[in-house]
Amino acid sequence: MVNPKKYLLGALILLAGVLFFAAVLFFAIFPRSANAQAAPACFLLKWGSLGTGDGQFNTPHGIAVDSSNNIYVADRFNSRIQKFSSLGTYMLQWGTFGSGDGQFNAPEVGIAVDSSNNIYVADTLNNRIQKFTSSGGFITKWGSLGTGDGQFNTPRGVAVDSSNNIYVADPGNDRIQKFTSSGGFITKWGSSGSGDGQFNFPHGVAVDSSNNVYVADSSNHRIQKFTSSGGFITKWGS
Repeated sequence: MVNPKKYLLGALILLAGVLFFAAVLFFAIFPRSANAQAAPACFLLKWGSLGTGDGQFNTPHGIAVDSSNNIYVADRFNSRIQKFSSLGTYMLQWGTFGSGDGQFNAPEVGIAVDSSNNIYVADTLNNRIQKFTSSGGFITKWGSLGTGDGQFNTPRGVAVDSSNNIYVADPGNDRIQKFTSSGGFITKWGSSGSGDGQFNFPHGVAVDSSNNVYVADSSNHRIQKFTSSGGFITKWGS
C-alpha cells in the first residue's frame, strides 16, 4: 500500500525542482538588461538645521568623502568646514570668517579629498585654494585675484585625480587650472565662448578613474569632457 505522506513529499520535491529549473531557464533566456531600471533610492537619514552650532549650517554647498567615509561639508555662510561620520555624527570643524590661514570667505562647492585624506577647499571670495589635514590642520594655500597662472576669479569646483593633481574650475576666468598637490601650476585650458573647450562660467569639475576631466559648463548648459591635460574629447547638453 502506498504511503500518502511519502507520496506527497515526493510530489513537493519534484515540484520544487521543476520551479527551480524553470527559473534558471527563464533568466538564461531573458537576462536582466543592463538598462533595467534599478530600485528607487531609499532615504536613510538626514542632519542639520539653520544655525551656527555644531552640526548646523547656513547654506551648505560643497561636500566630500574621505577613505574612511567621513563627510566634509563646506558651510558657506558660516565660513567653516564641518566633519561628520557617515551617520551624521558631528566630529569637528575648522574655519572662521577672514583671509588668514585657515579662515574663509564663502567657501562654495569646491571641496575635495586626496588619497592621503588631505582636504582642498576653494575659498571662493578669497580667490584661493587652501589645503588641510583631515582634522583641519592648515598645510598650504595658493592663489589670488587675477588672470595669471595660478590666479583665480571666484574659484568654485575642485577635483583630485589618481596622482593627486588638483583641478580647479575658475569661472570668472572661464577656464580650468591644474596644479600639483602643493599648488604648483601645471597647465590650464579654456576661454570665454561656446565652442569646444570654451566655457561660460564653469562651475563643477570631476575626474574619473582614467583621469578624464568633466566640467559643468554652467551658462552654456552642457557638460564637456577632457583629457587630464585639457584635450577636448566630447560634450553633451544644450
